[in-house]
Amino acid sequence: MLKKKLYNQKDRSQLISELSKESFSRLTCSFYRYVSIESPNSLRDELYKEWIELNVLGRVYIAEEGINAQISVPKPNIDTFIELLNKRDSFIDMPIKYAVKEGQSFIKLVIRVKKEIVAYNIPKDEYNMNQVGIHLNANQFNKALENPEAVVVDMRNYYESEVGHFENAILPDVERSQELLPEVRTLIEHHKHKEILLYCTGGIRCEKASSYLLHHGFNDVKQLKGGIIQYAHDVKKGNIASKFIGSNFVFDQRLEERITDDVISNCHQCDHPSDSHVDCLNQACHILFIQCENCRVKFDGCCSIECKEFAALPLKE
Repeated sequence: MLKKKLYNQKDRSQLISELSKESFSRLTCSFYRYVSIESPNSLRDELYKEWIELNVLGRVYIAEEGINAQISVPKPNIDTFIELLNKRDSFIDMPIKYAVKEGQSFIKLVIRVKKEIVAYNIPKDEYNMNQVGIHLNANQFNKALENPEAVVVDMRNYYESEVGHFENAILPDVERSQELLPEVRTLIEHHKHKEILLYCTGGIRCEKASSYLLHHGFNDVKQLKGGIIQYAHDVKKGNIASKFIGSNFVFDQRLEERITDDVISNCHQCDHPSDSHVDCLNQACHILFIQCENCRVKFDGCCSIECKEFAALPLKE
């Protein structure tokens, strides 16, 4: 018997076509856990076999330090999926965060073994995952924000905070995760004895970041439990005023979840208010940028006239 291949073998058009014919709705959700995994490669194959049978799509990273998953699960299969998680001691009672905005988030299942589940690339002796910042829920975080001496830090890349962030937050001007921690440490070095409030998309980046800051002498580090995703659910459910303004950037095909009606960024082409991220349709460029509807039409979804003209060339050219 031929061994079943444990990776996607369909092209993009076929995957999209199959998705369009689905008769059920999907739940976009995410979870993570820092936990010791002895054999990431074996676990990777086991999870792929289990999850592909449930028609789970998404992007999952596994490392010796844990798991980081953003996935799309058919709604009829979510209970079975959670049961499978609970059968593994390492994944029992996994906190799962559900998307505020539904939509086609993923088209295939990709599970990769990585060195880290968040690519900070810092030495292991500069953090201890048994010593992390205090977790605050939405109410507690809002209350902490009232402290005029508190230092609020956005633990995301610049293109994420560009479209949405907490009021008065420090917004690091970095493009990659591995640049983030040294930059944040430099930005807040003179605030070591103040209350440090961290937040990120779903909480995972703040876990290691808070441990890193504690290791480097910051005395009072707290983090938003469940990140912006959980915060958005909590403020809506509890009728709490949102101190996060704008949209939450997400790393799937939706690209954003609107949290408030505020549009705090501008189109990169005409400078009119817009917070719609797109990838340039010139596949040779494919840069991520913000584009308003008028410019989308004017430039055919491209970032420049040059890319528009290039994308319009016949394939043989």
